[in-house]
Amino acid sequence: MKRKVLAATSLLAAGAMFLAGCTASPQKSVPALGNEGPGTGTVNFLGPEDPATFAPVIAAFHAKNPDITVKYSQVPFDQLNSTLQQRLGAKDETIDLYTVDQPRVSQLAAQGFLEDLSDLKDRTKAAVPEAQFSVNIYDGKMWALPIWNSTQLLFFNKKALDAAGVKYPSSDPTERKTWEELVTDAKAVQAAGTKYGLLLEQVEAYYQLQPLAESAGGGPGITGDKMLTVDITNAGWEKAMQWYSDTFSSGLSPRGVGGFQTSPLFTSGKVAYFVGGPWDVGGFSKSNIDWGIAPMPYFEGGSKVTPTGSWSWGINPASKNKAAAKKFLEFASLDPAGNLATTAATTIIPANGAATEQYLPKLEALGGNKTKGLAQLIAHENSESAKPRPVSVGYIQFEEIMGKAFADIRNGSPVNDRLKQAAQQITDAWKQL
Repeated sequence: MKRKVLAATSLLAAGAMFLAGCTASPQKSVPALGNEGPGTGTVNFLGPEDPATFAPVIAAFHAKNPDITVKYSQVPFDQLNSTLQQRLGAKDETIDLYTVDQPRVSQLAAQGFLEDLSDLKDRTKAAVPEAQFSVNIYDGKMWALPIWNSTQLLFFNKKALDAAGVKYPSSDPTERKTWEELVTDAKAVQAAGTKYGLLLEQVEAYYQLQPLAESAGGGPGITGDKMLTVDITNAGWEKAMQWYSDTFSSGLSPRGVGGFQTSPLFTSGKVAYFVGGPWDVGGFSKSNIDWGIAPMPYFEGGSKVTPTGSWSWGINPASKNKAAAKKFLEFASLDPAGNLATTAATTIIPANGAATEQYLPKLEALGGNKTKGLAQLIAHENSESAKPRPVSVGYIQFEEIMGKAFADIRNGSPVNDRLKQAAQQITDAWKQL
């Protein structure tokens, strides 16, 4: 759910998706909700999505709160972070509520750009999966509320597998394939005539590659009491990145295809196995390809790990109408009906557990027989295998440097040398924090 890691576009539900990505100054004192305003009037809400995406939740909220008007303003995704840095840094009172890329919660909190919402911790913990709760906690306090969630699935091309006589993988998470098994099958399908055996949707993104390292025992890459110690040169990271490198050097996966430019290769029948998100279900269902779904694989002997996370929303401490903004935020996150309404015009998983239970059967129905078992699979992954991205004020520098390292490794750079170089670059970048 990405920036350079969870960057995405949003399209309306009939075939669409949204997904879902400076330096942090020392943590500043942020006043608790006080001078919160009248609790009525206008709430100015800022985010990167098409206005149509949030029209349903705004309408549903207004029906219950006719004395509050939510005015949504869109900022292009690639300008969102710079816009927030500039306007929040200037204590711009015209932003009341804004979307927060979840790995950036800690940085924004440390900069004093998020209102402390710790009074909602207990309600939030009860309403959402643990990974969606913990990603909004920094320095023991809650700074934002989760709105959307995500996971990754293994999509497979039935026609391609049939041509190679390869058995379809099961949608049952207890029968999850290993990456080693998948590579063997993918090579067999490729040998039978399919151009590529395997393709990751966000091919150079930490969001999608973190589970490789985690599954191999390498951890998230960030550790230490203050989560400012880089740890990407251990055996687990080296194993995962060597496997990643080999998929490209062997020709199993294509070089030169950027993240989120990958799904057309799958729908054109050129890929046997495709690792992507639930947002692909709507688009793939409208294609002519015959496909199925299975759990994201793991390394033999390793942990079963899937990515998670997407967007939260937070309140601007400089807002003059915090009370009304908080009402809308609670409705969109903690009220199941409100949270479900945030997904009415896009295919993304709601963060609220009760909303998810209502949403997943509808998502499964989009694919008909192709997605049989999808609801149960996603529910399992959300609760059993989901690993959030690390909470660190240094995450942004880490993500940007790792993205470049992934690109180099994909294109043939020696794994050990490139990981050591990235580790030094991250360590140097963190010295200023």
